[in-house]
Amino acid sequence: MMKHNNIRAFVLLSGLALTCQNAFSQKSESDVMQFNPVYTGVTSLSIAPDSRAGAMGDVGCATDPYMDNNSQYWNPSKYPFANSQAGVSLCYTPWLRKLVSDIDLANLTGYYKLDDYSALSASLTYFSLGEVIAITGGSQVIIRPYEMAIDFDYSRKLSENFSAAVGMRFIYSDLQYNYSDDVFPGKAFSADISMFYQNYIGVGRRDCLLGLGLNASNIGSKISYDGGQTNEFIPTNLRLGASLTIPIDEYNSFAISADANKLMVPTRPTYQQYMAEVNPGEDPKDLSYTSDYAQWLASTGYNEMSPIAGIFKSFSDAPGGFKEELREIYWGVGAEYNYNDQFLLRGGYHYENEYKGNRKYFTVGAGFRMNVFSLDAAYLISTAQSNPLDQTLRFTLSFDMDGIKQIFGR
Repeated sequence: MMKHNNIRAFVLLSGLALTCQNAFSQKSESDVMQFNPVYTGVTSLSIAPDSRAGAMGDVGCATDPYMDNNSQYWNPSKYPFANSQAGVSLCYTPWLRKLVSDIDLANLTGYYKLDDYSALSASLTYFSLGEVIAITGGSQVIIRPYEMAIDFDYSRKLSENFSAAVGMRFIYSDLQYNYSDDVFPGKAFSADISMFYQNYIGVGRRDCLLGLGLNASNIGSKISYDGGQTNEFIPTNLRLGASLTIPIDEYNSFAISADANKLMVPTRPTYQQYMAEVNPGEDPKDLSYTSDYAQWLASTGYNEMSPIAGIFKSFSDAPGGFKEELREIYWGVGAEYNYNDQFLLRGGYHYENEYKGNRKYFTVGAGFRMNVFSLDAAYLISTAQSNPLDQTLRFTLSFDMDGIKQIFGR
């Protein structure tokens, strides 16, 4: 368990851990000066919940939807192309096990095809930050912070090869528990828009399945932890993906996939910008002006910027110009070997620029499928030093409703 004198210090620590900022402890001063991640609230919404995508470098926007119950997070518009009429999956991830032992992410996802062209889907995500002992007024208070999100989507084929989906999400972030009168649970609403295209193309003498996907997620309100006095952006994200499944023979196939992501959240003006503008003659590493920086930041209009304005501004506001905008794109590549839709091996790589979070890691995993259920696992191997995400495990148990019906003869 952890001890903190201030709930805001705890919130900051959680955000730093989730974005792996501690990887900069051994960087030079010039590197630290350039470190400028995109700040958001509810960072748990950016965690990949399932093991299939988690084993492929966090890639899932355009992967084959044939037997993928967990498209809800990556691209809900894939569901009309699913093989089964309905499916349910439960995902579990012990999170940041190198730091603590009681942070967990759980996700429950399900879908139901109304007909051959449309589907309904939903998911519940619960992120527990464990049990925390805080000290206030000379006494100890136990707090149990958590975040959760529940969402619903409707997807429909607009042609034989193209589909789209829209969805709504309710977000709840409780980072205090009977602790302070001026800290409140945060609430937000958001919407998702996604598209998916799938068709066979000729590659040599083989008919290969091409998938293209787009998912704009968490387009919605800001979230506040102090009753609306200050508001934080939620992780509005644009995801683009492509996948190609190559048949080898009747029983074997191989797929390669890639996703690119861009947080559609404005980049916060940096402390170095403040020093250059307001205190040009002072050392930019002098932190004695941090209280004045907070007032200057408010004067820039960053805190009052609307979510929609932030989306458009996010593509051109990086202090380092176009070069820094490119740094804010993080991506993943993955591969999947499939034997007879029963046994699967996966691998991938995830990359985030060292000045924007430094999440760099390889992933491996495997899956086993039966008529009724499938079991998948993923393992993360960090390539960045001192990364608390290293050795992260994910587990997913999925159920195929068509298979269950066959067992019971219905």
